[in-house]
Amino acid sequence: MIDLGAFLLVFVSALVGTVVVVAAYSLGVRLLTLSGRTPIVTPAEFTDAITVVTPAEIRQAEKRAAKAKKKSPLSEGQKRAALIGAWVCFAISAFAVIYGIYLIVGEHVIKLLS
Repeated sequence: MIDLGAFLLVFVSALVGTVVVVAAYSLGVRLLTLSGRTPIVTPAEFTDAITVVTPAEIRQAEKRAAKAKKKSPLSEGQKRAALIGAWVCFAISAFAVIYGIYLIVGEHVIKLLS
């Protein structure tokens, strides 16, 4: 027979953990953008890729990021605070993921090492 209380506990824990990780990471990216450091990821070239980004499109994205950085209404202190906040959010997200992995395999690893 299924223990519904335990099932509900696992479901709620997984849901809360997912929300924390996604929210912290999303807020970190938003704060990173506010600080004037727009994350631009150059796409890798794959032969079977559906969408291919041309070098001209990459240059346009970099120009837009530089233009947005110049237009930022924040002072240098506010940009610095946003950058620190972004790194704190990324650290929270990473800690939540690492702690989740520890909860799954931590005791087994400790038993193996001792």
